[in-house]
Amino acid sequence: MAKLLIVEDDESVRTLATRALERAGHVIDIAADGAQGLALIRAASGGYDLVLSDIRMPEMDGIEMAKASAALFPAMKIMLMTGYADQRERAEELNGIIRDVVQKPFTLAEIRARVEQALACFA
Repeated sequence: MAKLLIVEDDESVRTLATRALERAGHVIDIAADGAQGLALIRAASGGYDLVLSDIRMPEMDGIEMAKASAALFPAMKIMLMTGYADQRERAEELNGIIRDVVQKPFTLAEIRARVEQALACFA
């Protein structure tokens, strides 16, 4: 069981990911955008086993949040998700900060498997 933060502005995607990962036994916190996600990361003193964030969001996007999180907590484990090819290319500049980029849409089984892979790499 891991403590995860899901940062996603689309409520349906956020709910889908939350349900899938809670059923896998994880404890989930949620945020609707990067600014809210960064505030939760700060409040938890970086105490998440993995942060799963959308790239494209209002206010603060996932890439900006990942950079700010890594500056505060260099050991922070972050995985991004996107439905846009151009956003996936932007994430390439974050080598060493992020673990993976998950393509949306994804299935429940796929998101669980990708999260388990990311957690296993850090175990």
